[in-house]
Amino acid sequence: MHHEHVVKALLFDVQGTATDFHTTVCDEAKRISAGRHPRVDWAEVVRRWRAGYFAGLEAALDAAPTRDGSWVSVHSVYRHVLDTVLDECAVTGLSDAECDELTLAWQRLKPWPDVVPGLTRLKSVFTLATLSNADVSAVVNISKRAGLPWDAIFAAEMAGVFKPDPAAYRMAATYLGLDPAEIMMVASHKYDIRAAARLGFRTAFVARPLELGIGAGADVAYEDEFDRNAADFLDLAEQLGC
Repeated sequence: MHHEHVVKALLFDVQGTATDFHTTVCDEAKRISAGRHPRVDWAEVVRRWRAGYFAGLEAALDAAPTRDGSWVSVHSVYRHVLDTVLDECAVTGLSDAECDELTLAWQRLKPWPDVVPGLTRLKSVFTLATLSNADVSAVVNISKRAGLPWDAIFAAEMAGVFKPDPAAYRMAATYLGLDPAEIMMVASHKYDIRAAARLGFRTAFVARPLELGIGAGADVAYEDEFDRNAADFLDLAEQLGC
């Protein structure tokens, strides 16, 4: 176990770890579809949309290496994937404007109930920053609406690569002016904190059993490889002495 006192900053994943994207996007889909699709399983639509987004990120990176300056906005990936998912789930009759509006739901995500009080406690001791794959503008919009008290916002867009590319984590450490060993990466996605750990960051796994909806089997198993395993942000604050 590492000496906790060396940790000066916490970096947080946003979509899933700090916010409940599943409930937010499902609710927005129901609102925008306004009862026109009573038989549609919106939970399944959102799960497919999120999975398609991950696949779309990889495809976007393969198609257009960001070294030539052509950054692919995450918003455009979500929007593009939505058409495919609605097609697969036989959802018809949503206008382009409604699809645009639904895609913006990913910028209006509601925080889990523990997040604001947990971050507020953690902020008394640590510098708090995001490290998200979402676009900078999306993280700003999410954080503003939800009242998330970050000291700084970093996003993959600033590094020109998506997590888990090492350059994303190094960028955040550089901007914070800290060594990786002084920073703890906090996420509900194990690939994210494992990538950070390989670079010498401390790690905190936060279990989000409802991240993909009820009964969708999110991976919530605690692992000895992580420095901290927490039930939520308040539990993490408790463990870190805040």
